[in-house]
Amino acid sequence: MVALVSRSLAALDADVTLAQFRALVLLAGHGPQRSTAMARELQVAPSTLTRMCDRLVRKSLVQRFHRGHDRRSIWLALTPAGRDLVGTVMRARRRELERIVVASGLVASPPAVDLLHDFVRAVGELPDEEWWRRWEASADPVDGAPLMGVHRQADGAWA
Repeated sequence: MVALVSRSLAALDADVTLAQFRALVLLAGHGPQRSTAMARELQVAPSTLTRMCDRLVRKSLVQRFHRGHDRRSIWLALTPAGRDLVGTVMRARRRELERIVVASGLVASPPAVDLLHDFVRAVGELPDEEWWRRWEASADPVDGAPLMGVHRQADGAWA
């Protein structure tokens, strides 16, 4: 699966690492995230996530923002360009998987499909239909309001 994603990213010349793409997929499937929660989910240090997101923000794939009146927490969300990149790569991966299944002669019987859905849920992922519903809304404004940008100031503080 990693090789499929890697080939899809390379074919797009997306200039996104696999770790960065995993962060984009997390945002696409789970919506806006607090940076601390996202670092835990990706099993990286908060400083590593900050550097990763600095690059994704520069590429206009992710946006930082504050939610409501809480100025302490930094939230992360996909931009429309980030959502589109994830969708393009996921569709390419799906086409490649379909090609592999057809070439191997495997038959997608209902019990086999149910087993795969159970496996997907067991590893904490979303079934395909739910994932795509969430992907569709992943770059929508938060709480009905446009995202308020957050950027790093010259002194390193967030504003």
